[in-house]
Order: sequence, then structure tokens, then C-alpha cells
Amino acid sequence: MDPDLAESSLTLTTDMVLVLVLVGFTMVMFVWEKLRPDVTAMLVLMLLGLTGLVPSEQIFDGFAGSAVVSIIATMVLGAGLDRTGLMNRAAIWLLRRSKGVEERLIFYSSATAGLISATMQNPSVMALFLPVASRLSARSGVAVSRLLMPLAMCIMLGGTLTMVGNSPQIMLNDLLAQANHNLPSGVATLEALPMFAPTPVGIVLLAGGLLYFRLFGKKMLGGLADKGVTPARTESYFANTYGLSGDVFELTVTAESPLVGMSIGEAESQRGAPLLLALKSGNESRLAPPADQMIWVGSVLGVMGPRERVADYAQANLLRMQTRLRHFGDLFNPSRAGISEAVIPPTSSFIDHAVADLQLRRRFGISVLAVYRDGKVHRDDHRRMPLRAGDMLVFHSVWRDLSKAAAKRDFVVVTDVPKDEQRPHKLWVAMTIFAIALLLALSHQIAVPVALMAGAMAMVLSGVLNMDEAYRSINWKTVFLMAGLIPMGWAVESSGLAAWLAQTVLERVGGLPPIALQALLAVSTVLLGLVVGHVGATAIMVPIAINVAISAGGAPLAFALTMALAASNNLISTSNPVLAMVAGPGGYRTRDWMRVGLPLTAMHLVVVLVVVNLFY
Repeated sequence: MDPDLAESSLTLTTDMVLVLVLVGFTMVMFVWEKLRPDVTAMLVLMLLGLTGLVPSEQIFDGFAGSAVVSIIATMVLGAGLDRTGLMNRAAIWLLRRSKGVEERLIFYSSATAGLISATMQNPSVMALFLPVASRLSARSGVAVSRLLMPLAMCIMLGGTLTMVGNSPQIMLNDLLAQANHNLPSGVATLEALPMFAPTPVGIVLLAGGLLYFRLFGKKMLGGLADKGVTPARTESYFANTYGLSGDVFELTVTAESPLVGMSIGEAESQRGAPLLLALKSGNESRLAPPADQMIWVGSVLGVMGPRERVADYAQANLLRMQTRLRHFGDLFNPSRAGISEAVIPPTSSFIDHAVADLQLRRRFGISVLAVYRDGKVHRDDHRRMPLRAGDMLVFHSVWRDLSKAAAKRDFVVVTDVPKDEQRPHKLWVAMTIFAIALLLALSHQIAVPVALMAGAMAMVLSGVLNMDEAYRSINWKTVFLMAGLIPMGWAVESSGLAAWLAQTVLERVGGLPPIALQALLAVSTVLLGLVVGHVGATAIMVPIAINVAISAGGAPLAFALTMALAASNNLISTSNPVLAMVAGPGGYRTRDWMRVGLPLTAMHLVVVLVVVNLFY
């Protein structure tokens, strides 16, 4: 901050007002949800460039910044570990170690997930552990609702262990570098924080979370035993949970049948129609036929439902019913195809689109049998329902088709299903590459983004992943969200708005000691994070906190790190992508998050404030 700006910082300039308007616009759009967060971020980025608040030659620097490169690299590294079947081995180890005892299972699985989240993006870790939780639940008998909440919470807490554990810490060094351009004379340059700068905080937070669930888990999770979904592939499970009961039958279309000349969509919309899962026309047989595929004389329908209902449907439509699968035996082989469940993550492009409009049968060969939302199963009306984050979809598909569709990251498969193209023989190669990348990042001789990206490229060159798989592993929505909002943080700093807001705060509460100001800002960051997400809260609050610290005589690095850690302290709302991913599978309600998450939120704040100030 130059002296001229410091002298006039209590007077709002035009640039400050414009940045303040953009910050307010971002908050409104994130709450309103009319546009996706990444679209909002890119719109704000363009407005920053068009108004000149960020110089045109710097407007896209967020895409080339160390934060974005690091987040891309960690996604590729995580995908490499997953491709080797590491999580399947983890499930086996956890079962053996816990011996099926619920308290041990929760402790070991949550601790493992928390430690892994130190070096991978939190949503990616949750996506890896959803099928692991499915397998653990199916084999131990512990309700998945009692496993998923501790897992999600500990993943969030474990993300504070390193500077690459979650997005706010990844962004922090870029924001510190920008702040150095505007420091008042006499203030020391803010040094970039090393890889394990937040580790003391993360250790205490993760240990506190594990202890919390160990001591109070039975009480806090007691009401969840009969809630939610325990993913499995047994017939009784899908019958009890979704009402998907009955067997598979073949129905041959006769010349007299009224179905002749109908489309699949028209046939399945008839009252009393069973689930239409397969169609044979001529010599071609396929699962999940598109809704517009026509039914002709001699076509064979593969349907699922109770025998009486199917028989009535066959009689009413002049169809020949076969209980023996003569045409679809291979297609319905459980080792090749079956029913599965998937959850819609907050970054999915499926959100706000109706199931029918997605054309999943045509695009991927997937039939959607039901949608589970807010404790209610939708079977008859699900095709026209606009999807929301956290919705559970029940699929019937070929496992290979499901795996290919899941690679696009628009849904996360919860059910532990057979996977194609696993490379278990590359496990030790992948783990070695991962370890070397972390060691290089720790060496201080090589920049963290360079070390992580070198590891990502080694995954490709060693054959753990191919390049297409590496591209598919990157969540581009997260990349664009971060790259779009980082320049807003720069604008808050460079326009002088951060200094003006800092002095405005000090005018009102300037008599408080620095630790109290730090606590006040941390609480504000937590609340802001519930509204605009952790990336937006970090971009807005870190520059303000640095200026408050400088004016109040506090430690700027401690204030900045506190804000980054506080931005991730969202343990009570499904605006957190990790919590949104488990809301459907766990059947959780807002009161469940509040009951379990509020004590952890308070613990998070206290630990961050105490430990950060002890070390910084």
C-alpha cells in the first residue's frame, strides 16, 4: 500500500466501489444459484478485465498460477492411485484391522481418509471412499449412514494438514504474493508458506475429530442407524429401499400387440408398465434402449417387475411371456451388468437438468430406475425431475458402460461395482511416484507446483494412467472457479478496498487486541464461506485480514493462514461439496449436520486460533 493510498484509504474511490459491487454480486449469485459457481466466477473475471480493475495482461494469470497448477496435479495423482486399485486394498485392510467392530471401523476408516486428504482434494478423496464405505457397510453390517458422516468430517479436517490439502490453502500463497505488491513501507515481505506450514493445526484438528467421534459417536450417530442407504446389490436391498422388486422376464411382441409401432418411451409411460431394461430387434440386443427406439413385431423386451404385474401387462398388450432368459441371459449376467447407485456432486453438469433430457440411455446405455431425494423415493415421476446436488440415482447398466460414464465426473458411483481397466500391477509404481513427488515438494529446492506436476506426468509416462484418463480426472469446474476468483482477491487488495475495509473495522473495534480481531475475522470468514464457498471466502477475506493485521500490530502471516483455514470450516451445510456428496447416500437432514457439525465447527475455530498463534 503506497503512502498516498494510505492517506486517502478512508475515502471510497471509484475502483473500490466497483470491486465492492463485484464482491456483492458474487455473493448474491452464489446464494441465488441462478448460474453455476464456475460460470459466476468467469463472469466476474470478465467484468474485472472489462472495467480495468485487473490489468488485461494479468487477467488470466490465475489459470497459470501455482494454485491452479497444484490442484490439477493433485487430481491426476489421486486418479493414478485409484486406477491401481489402492482403495480396494484399503477396504480389505480396514475390515481386517477393525475386525468388523463399529467403533474401530469408524476410527480406522476416518483416520485413513483424513490422512489421505492431506495430499488430495477433499471431494476427490470422498469420491474414492464412497464405494469403500459401501463395501465396508455390506461386509460388516454397519449402516453406511454411521460411516459416511465421520468420514466426511475427518476428510475436511485432514485437508488442513498441508498446503495442498484443500483449495483455500492452495490459493493462499498466490494471494500472499499479490499482497506483497501493496505493502506499506517498512513492512516485511510476506514469505510463501512451505508445504507443511499448517501441519500442526491439521494434526490437532484431525486428532480432535477422531476423538470426538470415538467419545461421542454413539450418541451423535445413534439416530442414524436406520437412515439412509446402505449400498449393496442384493435384491432384497433394492426391493426394501426403492421398491424395485421382482424378477427379469422376456416379453415377445406379437403382430396383434398394441405396442407395435410404439417407442420405448411411450411403452414405459403406460400405466402398470414394468421396468423396460432391454430390447432385442432383429439380431441386435442391448440394455437401456433409447426412449425413441421403436418396437416392432418380433421384438423382445427385457422387463423387471413382480410376476403378477408383468403377466397382467403381457396379457393386456398381447405379449408372449417367457420366464427363462433365452435372449438376454448374457446381458443380465451379474458379473456383466446390474443395479447400482450414484450420487450427484455439486460440480455435476446434470444439475438442473431433467433425467429425460440427459438421454443417459442413448449416450451411455444407462437406465435410471429411481431418484432418492430428501428421504423420498421417486419412481414414477423421476424422469421429469430437475436433478439437484446430493440426489441419489438408481441405475441399471453394463458395468463397463457405467465406468466410462462415471469417468466424466457428473456422478459418483456409490455402489461397490466391478471396475474395468484396473492396473493393480502398477500399485507400487504409483505409490513410489506419489512419494517422490511429495519429497520433492518438501525439499524446498523445487517449487511445489513443479514437483506435483512432475509426479502427474510420471503417472502418465509410467503407464499408470494414459493421457485421456489424466484429462478426465481433472475437475475443470473447480479449476475455472479458482482461476476466476483469484483475480478478485487481487482486485480487493490492489484497489485499496482491503485497506479501507480494514480501517473501517478498526474504527469500530480498534480497541480489541490482535487475537480478538483475528477471532472476529475468522468467524466472519466461516459465515462468508457458508454463502460463497471456501474459494470465494478466501479470495475476499485474506487481503482484508492482512491489512487489519498490519494496522493493528498483528502478524500478517498468522492472520492470512487463519482465514484460509477458517474458510474451510464448513461442517454444517451441504454448500460444502464433500457434505453434499454424502447427504443422499447417508439420508442426512439439516438437523443431523447441525447436531454433529456445530461442536466440530467450534472446535475447529478454537484450534486454528490457538495453534496458529503458537507457531506464527
